[in-house]
Amino acid sequence: MPPTSNPTLRQRRLGAELRKLRERAGLTATAAAARLGVNQARVSMIETGRTPVSADKLRSMARAYDCHEAGHVDALAAMTGRRTRGWWEEYRDHLPATLIDVAELEHHAVALRVALVIHIPALLQTTDHARALFRAVVPPMRQYEIEHRLTYRIKRQGIMHRDSPPPYTAIIHETALRMGFGGPAVTRGQLKHLLEMSELPHITVRVIPFGAEYFPSTGQSFDYVEGPCRQLDTVQLDTHHGGCEFLDAEALLSKYRAVLDRMETCALSTAESRDHIHNLVRDT
Repeated sequence: MPPTSNPTLRQRRLGAELRKLRERAGLTATAAAARLGVNQARVSMIETGRTPVSADKLRSMARAYDCHEAGHVDALAAMTGRRTRGWWEEYRDHLPATLIDVAELEHHAVALRVALVIHIPALLQTTDHARALFRAVVPPMRQYEIEHRLTYRIKRQGIMHRDSPPPYTAIIHETALRMGFGGPAVTRGQLKHLLEMSELPHITVRVIPFGAEYFPSTGQSFDYVEGPCRQLDTVQLDTHHGGCEFLDAEALLSKYRAVLDRMETCALSTAESRDHIHNLVRDT
């Protein structure tokens, strides 16, 4: 397969996982190349995601690296081959590359858990609410930029309505529910939509109310995206310059799992959260 100069997040992650397996086996790239019968440059190209690798080759590499965790190897094998030409590719010339990576990441997610303080989760936003958010960005966007981001965000929500949607849990601080983006009518419509979405069997919405005894947080919103095995989980953070950062080091994954677990302990139950949002709709 020919090399690529612009690997996707999924291709880069596959390469990074192979590098982790090699390093865990105590092998240098040169030593790994000797075991595999290739040159060192090819190993490096695979590990940076620039050279696609077949499932058979990946399994050979896993054996060479003494990795015998069947679930992990199977999950990595499923990531091999050419890049997925998903709907998000049509936006590659219009949006930052890291935003395109978000849609690919969500498309392959097994489950998603998100924590937000100021904003409603992107996958649960109405069109009017999202447009109001983009219009409030500093520095301001041009109208065509707003429309590109708006249609992209709404298309991302398609994973919530496919035949086998991933389980989705949103922990939202009351602050986000009380932000008035777009005015009272838009806010009321957004809260009603949040209630409707929370009725779907695969979606859980829980609210941390004002007055909660404590509020564990990293200081920013984040998405915890579960892969087919824990080694392939990813944390996605929004950055101040409009892009995204992706974390996959086990220590960081463990930290964010712990934060989510603690946030759930101080959130209202699902039924209490719905009642809380109902009251906000009434008062808006």
